[in-house]
Amino acid sequence: MDPIQERIDKLVHEYDIVLFMKGTPEFPQCGFSQRVAAILDAYGVPYAAVNVLLDNDIREGVKVYANWPTIPQLYVKGEFIGGCDIVSEMHESGELAELLKPFLPEK
Repeated sequence: MDPIQERIDKLVHEYDIVLFMKGTPEFPQCGFSQRVAAILDAYGVPYAAVNVLLDNDIREGVKVYANWPTIPQLYVKGEFIGGCDIVSEMHESGELAELLKPFLPEK
């Protein structure tokens, strides 16, 4: 595995939930990234956000890592979940709520 893929793999497995996005959750730089971050924020789950605009190697490498051509990309427990459309559909169907249930904060 090349060094970039190793860095991505480390990030994906270091955190329970990782979002590779353009910008940050507080200042997203594209509408698709904003949508996925807003969905995750609505659940209140903690997640790591990786701003791919700060590192072109990560930006291009994550596309290879998941064999998925677009950003944002969401990973849960090391598994690639999908991009904006898939995350939005999972949110609307309730599937994402089930997937994120173990990470919800205690109330």
